[in-house]
Amino acid sequence: MLKKVDASQLRVGMFINDLDCGWMEHPFVRSQFLLTSETEIRKILDARIHGVVIDCSRGMDVDAPTLAQTQAATEAEVTALAAGAGTGSRIKVSVSEELRRAATVRREAVGVVRTVMQDARLGKAVEFDAVGPVVQNITESILRNAGALLGLLQIKNKDDYTFLHSVSVCTLLVAFCRSRNLDDERIYEAGIGGLLHDTGKALVPDAILHKVGRLTDAEFEIIRRHPRDGHDILLRTPGIGAIPLDITLHHHERCDGSGYPDAQAGGAISELAQMAAIVDVYDAITSERCYHKGMPPAEALRKLYEWSKFHFDPALVQAFMRCVGIYPVGTLVLLESGRLGVVVEPHETSLLTPKVNVFFHTREQRYIKPETVDLSRPLGFGGGDRIVRHESAEKWQVEPLRFMQVT
Repeated sequence: MLKKVDASQLRVGMFINDLDCGWMEHPFVRSQFLLTSETEIRKILDARIHGVVIDCSRGMDVDAPTLAQTQAATEAEVTALAAGAGTGSRIKVSVSEELRRAATVRREAVGVVRTVMQDARLGKAVEFDAVGPVVQNITESILRNAGALLGLLQIKNKDDYTFLHSVSVCTLLVAFCRSRNLDDERIYEAGIGGLLHDTGKALVPDAILHKVGRLTDAEFEIIRRHPRDGHDILLRTPGIGAIPLDITLHHHERCDGSGYPDAQAGGAISELAQMAAIVDVYDAITSERCYHKGMPPAEALRKLYEWSKFHFDPALVQAFMRCVGIYPVGTLVLLESGRLGVVVEPHETSLLTPKVNVFFHTREQRYIKPETVDLSRPLGFGGGDRIVRHESAEKWQVEPLRFMQVT
């Protein structure tokens, strides 16, 4: 039986099933192992890991809720938060209309980030004049229909992850800022910061950046240098503003002081750096990497919600969830009718009733004629269904992006 315990409850003889943190956030070679010493427990506590999943069938038991119970409790809290809440976003064009333009924006943005990273690796100055137009194009695409570009950016080639991640963080951060009604200048500067936040990774050797196995302590320290390296590179860039510099330097800080490079805590971390940290983690854990499988977006949001008790500002995490919806565009969902579909548009006032393109009937095990179902409408008016849960695209062996358009 799997149980979720507080790290303070750990004892020698317990079997760790999951350290419940980012793959690169803990000091162990494996995420599953038997605790054999107090030293190992101290390492977990020193790493500021708060919640741990133990397997009672493989080690010592303890009085604690099961993993299923804690997940159900989180789901209930998230659903309660979503009830009556909406993204507030207004769609100007359909996702089908925007997808082609969004594909162009994505391709051009990746090209610019690739050039920035190559120049940084060669010691050249960042061509700042090429960055601004990319952020403007991303912003305009979000204004027309944020779901199109955000949906496209869920598809990442492992080899191009570093570049695509930067574009995703920029896009998510711009959308997040807009949802919070920040002024245009701050949104633009935040977008620049999102696009350039990982510039310092240009100085990390590829053998470390793409290593399949666990990083050594020395390799991890090299990775942890990238925020300051990126900050130093951008300091030499004429025209760069204070906000992009701050985001680049502090997007790995955490509210409990467990982050890096400055171990800032709470209010010492600027609001935009905290927002960048949230979208950076969200995109990282939803992405397929050489060393871990990506989570479905809906599951990643619930994980962020759990971590917000320690690592992030809970109010900002909840604001981000309202921004992207608890079932973000591109999420595969199972409807009460047994139909499988992909979320294509959030509802302006209700996070629980997005528009879904259905394409498969799970009970009849067959593909059906694709159609768009507006879950905010009653039966007979294009609706009359509800989401039961999010689903794994791998489980059903489908590519959700294929069904974002109904032809």
